[in-house]
Amino acid sequence: MAPPHLPRLAASLYEEPVTASVPRSLSLDALERRLPGPAAAAAFRALRRYAQRGWRLYLVGGPVRDALLGRPVGDLDFAVAGDALALAAELQGELGGEWRMHTRFGTASGCIGGQRIDLAGARRERYARPGALPQVAPGSIEDDLARRDFTINAMALPLYGARPRVVDYGGGRDDLAAGVIRVLHPGSFADDPTRMLRAVRYEQRLGFRLEETTAAQLRQAVSDGLAGRVTGDRWRSELERIFAEERPIPALRRAAGLGLLAALHPALNAAGGLERLAAALSSDAGPDAAGPAGASATDCLAALVCGMTPGEGEEVIRRLRLTKRQAGLVRDTIELRRLESDIAAARCPSRLVRLLEPLGETALAAWAKIGGSPTSAAAVRRYLAELRYVRPALRGGDLLAMGAVPGPALGALLAQLRAARLDGRAQSVADERRLAAEWLNGAAD
Repeated sequence: MAPPHLPRLAASLYEEPVTASVPRSLSLDALERRLPGPAAAAAFRALRRYAQRGWRLYLVGGPVRDALLGRPVGDLDFAVAGDALALAAELQGELGGEWRMHTRFGTASGCIGGQRIDLAGARRERYARPGALPQVAPGSIEDDLARRDFTINAMALPLYGARPRVVDYGGGRDDLAAGVIRVLHPGSFADDPTRMLRAVRYEQRLGFRLEETTAAQLRQAVSDGLAGRVTGDRWRSELERIFAEERPIPALRRAAGLGLLAALHPALNAAGGLERLAAALSSDAGPDAAGPAGASATDCLAALVCGMTPGEGEEVIRRLRLTKRQAGLVRDTIELRRLESDIAAARCPSRLVRLLEPLGETALAAWAKIGGSPTSAAAVRRYLAELRYVRPALRGGDLLAMGAVPGPALGALLAQLRAARLDGRAQSVADERRLAAEWLNGAAD
């Protein structure tokens, strides 16, 4: 009987049948057939050939974990006990693609036919202080795996032989079988506090649980204020990775429950907005015990900030070094909360349009799901689906022909005609002409 974390469909990858323990080896041919596309398979085949020529090459980290779990393998991460930049240059010469060489860390990132490929020289790392970027030096594959975040991500698969054994110094296979997330050493969260959010992301994605000691170390790291030792853009990057998950809401809930979000900023308590977002998505797709799918990155960010004051929003923008687009979303979401009662009370469509038109579409789309008042959320949905597209049939040239004067008065007249269309006072071109004539004659008088 396969353990619950190892689907039966993965059995073809293994040298031995799936039993109560995770297999020790993987079939490289079977793994190649399950890669996401021809570009990934071509890169994998090329690197296997280099390994046969003497390069000490390994598939490492997440791809090995996912292959052992029978999950889809996406981006490909490789470690080489040697010059990764030289190897990347050879691979680029053979397969092409766009590559970025990171000489400081001895790594290269490539995109071949839409497939992400990462090549890194095996290295060891040392942290001068908690939260600092690591100081790196060349190392062995054992050194390279020891620097990683969790045991389940600290495994490697040699690219030589037909059925190589998985390199696993940290007990990652046992933790996969047990379904736990475990750090490699007690100082892991101090070395890199962003691993706290990463732990939650993997826990929720895989349906695992934090190993007991790891959970205690995470809570202690939160209590010790280690989150404050990491720059905001690194935290933003980790949040964006959660937002990109198929089901981000459970991970955000868990991070809030552990005090992680509040550690980034006290106003990031995630109460209310996340639950309304989950309810809106569940009502669209039906209840799902694993958490609703379909939440976009903008939905998630709006849900996290919708209860903030403008001042708190500006603090979060600075703390997380949000992009210009993200900052606009935060400000517009907070403004929507301020306007919520006015939106719900707007009886005339033209009044609703005047309230909502200055705000960005992404914030409005998120508010349609997370708005605290069902009436205001419904009004925003109506605006997005219908009202924002309403325009008068008459154009500026038509009004000039009727005697209007170029300038601000012409714009005001067009706005009046649009309001008349929105509110049902003009339902035809004839109605618009009549109203325009009345206004122009009144202005002349």
